[in-house]
Parts: sequence; C-alpha cells; structure tokens
Amino acid sequence: MEITFFQGLWFLLIFVLIGGYFVLDGFDLGAGVLYPFVAKDEREKAAVRTSVGPVWDGNEVWLLTAGGALFAAFPAAYATTFSGFYLAVMLVLFGLIVRAGSLEFRAHDPKWAKVWDVCFVVGSLLPALLLGVAVGNIYAGIPMDANGDYAGIPLLGLITPFTLLCGLLGLTMFLAQGATWLSLKAPKPSELQARAAKLRLPLQVAALVLFVCVTLYALLGIQPAMEPALGAVRWALAILFVAAVVASLFLGSKKDCDLGAFVAQSASALLLVLLLAASMFPNLVVASADSAGPAITAMGAASSELSLMWMTGITCVGLPLVLIYHVIIYRTFRGRIREEDLAHY
Repeated sequence: MEITFFQGLWFLLIFVLIGGYFVLDGFDLGAGVLYPFVAKDEREKAAVRTSVGPVWDGNEVWLLTAGGALFAAFPAAYATTFSGFYLAVMLVLFGLIVRAGSLEFRAHDPKWAKVWDVCFVVGSLLPALLLGVAVGNIYAGIPMDANGDYAGIPLLGLITPFTLLCGLLGLTMFLAQGATWLSLKAPKPSELQARAAKLRLPLQVAALVLFVCVTLYALLGIQPAMEPALGAVRWALAILFVAAVVASLFLGSKKDCDLGAFVAQSASALLLVLLLAASMFPNLVVASADSAGPAITAMGAASSELSLMWMTGITCVGLPLVLIYHVIIYRTFRGRIREEDLAHY
C-alpha cells in the first residue's frame, strides 16, 4: 500500500508538533528539574520560576495539539498508544498538573513553600523522563494482539534497557535545554547564571554520549526495519544534530552568546525528533517480534483523505495563530529577569 500525500504530510506534522513541544516545553521542564541544583536562596528560586512562569502554559499547547492531531489523523495509532501506555500517560499528566499548581501557588503560599518546591521538581521530572521512555517503546516495538491492542504488562512491560536509555537521552536533552534557557534569562552577572552556564557543558556532552549509545543499541540490538530511501536523510539529520550540539557548546563558551547557545540547543532538539521520524517512517507504532498483529503504519491507521484534507485546511489557519501568539509572548517577556519581576512567581 502506497502512502498518499495527506498521509505523509500528517505523519510529518505529528512529529513537527512533538518537536515543537520538545523545544518549547523542554526548557521549562529542564529548568524545573535543575531548580534545586542551580537556585540556592529564595531570590534565585523566584528567578527560576519567573523564567518559565509566563510561557509554560503556552508551551504545553504543542503536546495537547500533537495528541489531538494523532487522534484525528491516525485514530488506530492513538488508541493503541494511549491505551497501552495508560499508566505512563497518567503519570505524565499528573506531573504536568502538579507542576502547574506549584508554579501558581508557590509565591502566594509561603507556609507550604518546601512542598511546592518538591512538586515543581517532581512535576518536571516525570514528563521529562517518561516521554523518552514512551518514544523508545514505539520505536523498538510493543506487543500487540491481532486487533492492534497493546498486549503487554501495563507500565512495567514498557521498561527495558533500551527504553530507559531513550528516557535518559530525552531527560538529558531537556536538562541541557533548561540550562541554556536559565543562562539566557537569569540576571547577569549572578551566581544563578554562572551555575546554569557551568552545567551546559557536562549536560551537552552527556547528551552526545547517550545519543551514540542509543544509536548503536538501536542499530545493533533493535535492528529496526527502516525505509531505505530515507538513508541519506537520516545520516544528514544525525550529522546536523551533532553539529547543533557542538555549536551550542562553542557558543556557550563565548562571552554574551547565550542566545546563540540556546538557539543551537533548540535546533538540536528539533533535529533529534525529525531523525526519529525519518527512522520510523512509515510506522507510527512498531510491533515487537512476539506480536500477533502487524505494525501500525500511516497508511493503515489514517483517517479518510477527506478528513485529512479538512484538517490540513484548519491547520493552515490555526498554526499561524499559535505561532503569532508565541511571538507576542516571547517578545513581551524578552530579556533577562529584572528584580521587579520576582514578585509574580
């Protein structure tokens, strides 16, 4: 069965939406996990919260949109992943809800400050780790029955050495993104900015090492069936990913290049997601060797061509509005955090 234009387009758009989430919510999840390591007093803690406070809710729109687009464009893939990963999905949602509550209440409930701090860290850590584990599962393959339903052990069946390695790669990328963001937003000069800048190098090196480990494990251990025609694309994306991380490392070592380091790190996050898309195409969910059913592909799981056509038209209207919103928000809150900003979060 050959893939149609709209099926291919929406396969790519799903991963673009995931990439948008990885870039935008990646830095505030990373900042949340780094919170107890870079912020040593109340003023510095307020600065970390203020750096993500005005933008975190808009960033999460990309995750919700990706889930909604998967449901509308490829309902069979949505049904398998969201039902099979039910406990993991609930833990991710729990983390996002707890993080949102901690950000809203931390500045207005000083008696429970330590509790809200813990909630902020845990609520950032759970999604940052589990999203990578989930991606590792759909790439490596999950057991499915003849109807395409998940047939493994809930949650525990999703944890393997490879998926944990993918989870650590995702977490490290989030942490590197968070460190570059805090280096960009924290007052300069300040100890907070210096600590965040110091963390960039080890985190980015760790991300490169984990990327090599995941790649070798995938090629030698998982041995996925990848589309031969996209071989050159995969090589190009892998090289560009490494180049973007190295560029972020180089720019981060230069004076007053925090913005360049953040942009390069963001580009590496997007390139990693696009590399995943090129490696999985046309599969949306890979079937493990012991599955009774086949892999779920873009051709087999897609909605009707008419539905995909209408979705494309709606996206052409809605996506520019979302991008305009982000431009306005980030332009409004551009620059480093000032003393008068700390009272809000």
